[in-house]
Amino acid sequence: MPKFSANLGFLWPDRPLPERIKAAARAGFKAIELHWPYDTDAAEVRGLCAELGLTLLGVNTSKGDAAKGESGLGALPGREAEFQQTVDQAIDWSIASGARAIHAMAGIVPAGAPAAGAPAAAPADTFVRNLKLAADKAAAHGLTLLLEPLNPRDAPGYFYSTLAQADAVLDRVGKPNVRIMFDAYHVGVTEGDVLTRLARYLPRIGHVQIAAVPSRAEPDEGELRYEALFEKLDELGYDGWVGCEYKPRADTDDGLAWTRKLGVRLDSIGP
Repeated sequence: MPKFSANLGFLWPDRPLPERIKAAARAGFKAIELHWPYDTDAAEVRGLCAELGLTLLGVNTSKGDAAKGESGLGALPGREAEFQQTVDQAIDWSIASGARAIHAMAGIVPAGAPAAGAPAAAPADTFVRNLKLAADKAAAHGLTLLLEPLNPRDAPGYFYSTLAQADAVLDRVGKPNVRIMFDAYHVGVTEGDVLTRLARYLPRIGHVQIAAVPSRAEPDEGELRYEALFEKLDELGYDGWVGCEYKPRADTDDGLAWTRKLGVRLDSIGP
């Protein structure tokens, strides 16, 4: 059975981050991952994780101006300096907090821009150049960069939506500390055939996330049978964490009944 992380961007959303961290520990999780924790002191988060025996996995680069609908800056021509500032912010926060990975957010590209895998596409060229620089900065501190395609239903206009597009970016970047974030929810909504794609891209996967397809609720409903996905992860020898990045149907603690239904132990830290 894989080992599971609480994504505190979605779980216990009614509480400040320190209280969400405590709630994750009480629920039995041994790891957490975050979205945009930059309004919380990194040293406080490090101290709480140490006290509670939690591993802090990763964070996201800033969205940019969320009020304007921005969702990252990495693939936006002309915003290179701003993107590197978000990378520097994430690196500094990760060093201080003990986080291990950074999801480098690509952003919403202009309408009519070439697709992510198209040759000489300005957004793709921008993203590749940005990632090469960011990867070198992250590698100096032992940090991994993660690339996550987002489904076009939830994130219309986002730079990429398929694993093949992320894989093409990895080929061009050519840095060993840049990996794919395999979010089974996004893969299920965009492409389907989740288990086959998991096996195909496993050598390049740096992290896995889960949520029900298509509701994004607890992973005990919907089209994707997660018992089979967990079995596949074991079969493939995946030894990383699986992030529970779902939106609870109601109370987060009550919703954790899914773990009993699927035979999951949150206190597992792997074989």
